[in-house]
Amino acid sequence: MLLFEITNVGIPQVIQQMLAPGVMINACGLLILGINNKYSNVLSRMRGLNEEKRRLTLKAGGKEFAVEDNVRLESISRQLDNLIPRAKLIRNATLAYSFAIAVFVVTSLMIGLAFFMPGFDLKNLILSGFLLGMITVITGVIFAFREAQKGYDIILYEIQSHE
Repeated sequence: MLLFEITNVGIPQVIQQMLAPGVMINACGLLILGINNKYSNVLSRMRGLNEEKRRLTLKAGGKEFAVEDNVRLESISRQLDNLIPRAKLIRNATLAYSFAIAVFVVTSLMIGLAFFMPGFDLKNLILSGFLLGMITVITGVIFAFREAQKGYDIILYEIQSHE
């Protein structure tokens, strides 16, 4: 059965067609769940590094830093500089997935409206909405991919800086 042959189908078939975007809503929810965990970890790491930086600065109290403290401060600064863009990538992925959910919900509603208002030709709008949702999901995946690369680079730097 084609998605847009709504005029010749019954209510169960319309509900079934409306669930196609619903599957994507569920998938996006799982993606958001995973990426929000990363977001929390990155933000916690940033707060921890900032706190460590404050303690080191207060410990020096205007005196010159010890060599180890100076190396650690440099490491903290570089990590924070790299964590900010990483947090932005995670935020962008979360926003993309959330927007995709909204688009899929609207698409699902349009499928229902097309059944109850057969005078309106919503075929192109429904297809466009679903495709926009899929493109938005891919955009979120690209942000998440870039974030994973950046996360690896930060860890690699941290390990190398302490050798």
